[in-house]
Amino acid sequence: MVNLELYRVFYTVAKCGSLTRAADELFISQPAVSQAIKQLESQLGTPLFNRTHRGMELSEQGGKQIFGIVEKALAELDMAENKLKEINSTATGTIRISASDTIFSYVLIDKIAEYHEKYPDVKLNLINCITTETIELLKNNKCDIAFVNLPIDDKDFTLTSVVMPLHDTFVANERFKTLAEGVQPLKSMHDYPLLMLDTNTVTRKAIIQFSHSIGVHLHPEIECGSLELMIQLAKNGVGIACVPKEYVRRELGEDKTLFEIKTEPQLPARSVGIAFPKGQPVSFACKEFFKMFNDN
Repeated sequence: MVNLELYRVFYTVAKCGSLTRAADELFISQPAVSQAIKQLESQLGTPLFNRTHRGMELSEQGGKQIFGIVEKALAELDMAENKLKEINSTATGTIRISASDTIFSYVLIDKIAEYHEKYPDVKLNLINCITTETIELLKNNKCDIAFVNLPIDDKDFTLTSVVMPLHDTFVANERFKTLAEGVQPLKSMHDYPLLMLDTNTVTRKAIIQFSHSIGVHLHPEIECGSLELMIQLAKNGVGIACVPKEYVRRELGEDKTLFEIKTEPQLPARSVGIAFPKGQPVSFACKEFFKMFNDN
């Protein structure tokens, strides 16, 4: 297989009609250009140029036969290189973003709107599923960027950043308002109708792991697959919900439809993190989306 650079030298000499001008354009010495042409002619087994007093002219049976083909091939290679440069410097194509409904609603919605306004040519494919399912999509290269609930003990993907701290707490409506007047033992939460996410979620697993480590066993009366449903049930007095405080700030603040029940000990802080497929190149479009969180 002939070295591609020899064809580039051949094309430049043919275009310039001179070894000297070709050397200037290629930023190499004239002897190097001459040697490259001789090497190419030797490998192809035919003269490619006629050396005349006017310069270098393509030979009838050699250079003229391949010039058009070489020109087209080099142009297509340049197009391929430019395409890759464009991908790595321009936000285009599709980004597949996976996260839970809750993370989309409380963490991503504003950023997605901002990003779409900034890069309208990027198609956003939003895949909503719980963190454990998101991780599987990530491992199987079925999403490009994932937002997951931490902690996660898994080395099969690249965790790059933490975008929001989460502080799990207990909230309820006025039916349980007296419990919010002081600090309750964590183990006492077992004596009330608890609302918690189902056992397949990272959130529930983290709470179970911590509570069991201190000898506390919290058994919910109702398990929910949706945080939004659990919040609505708590607002309607069905029970005490265990939720991240960051997701009920309005209900605890201006609305006052929920009250926080503080416990001793408190549940440990968690966070939402960004993850990418391990060993996969990250497109410019994905980097720009990630940058919106990294800058903050």
